[in-house]
Amino acid sequence: MRPAAPTDVEPIAELRAIVMRPDLERLGRYDEHRVRQRLRDGFAPQHTSVIEADGTFAGSVTLRPAEDGTWLEHFYLDPGLQGRGLGTAVLRTLLARTDTAAEPVRLNVLQGSPARRLYERHGFTVETQDPIDVFMLRLPT
Repeated sequence: MRPAAPTDVEPIAELRAIVMRPDLERLGRYDEHRVRQRLRDGFAPQHTSVIEADGTFAGSVTLRPAEDGTWLEHFYLDPGLQGRGLGTAVLRTLLARTDTAAEPVRLNVLQGSPARRLYERHGFTVETQDPIDVFMLRLPT
């Protein structure tokens, strides 16, 4: 992982559109422009890391500090690299950092997303949910 730069916004926005498309289409919420613009509007390079595999762009993840803990956001991996343990390795690294700081971590995942299983394996539990989103919490260990 490396710190994100402002110039990383477009590759991350494009990856977001690719990764989220199946779930957003299933939920009837896919909009080709909006899926990218929401990332652009909230992009915070100072809290974002770019994930690289073999020296090439593989994904991104944001740990945004907030009053109620840390928010894990924009965790996207290239679909061709999913299922190989890279997401687990990244998540373990980030959670070790938040555990050391004794910070709770929050995130939201789309209803029915397979990513929810990854988060549950790492100690996240459902805090609240609505028809679109599942909000999850992990307390420090």
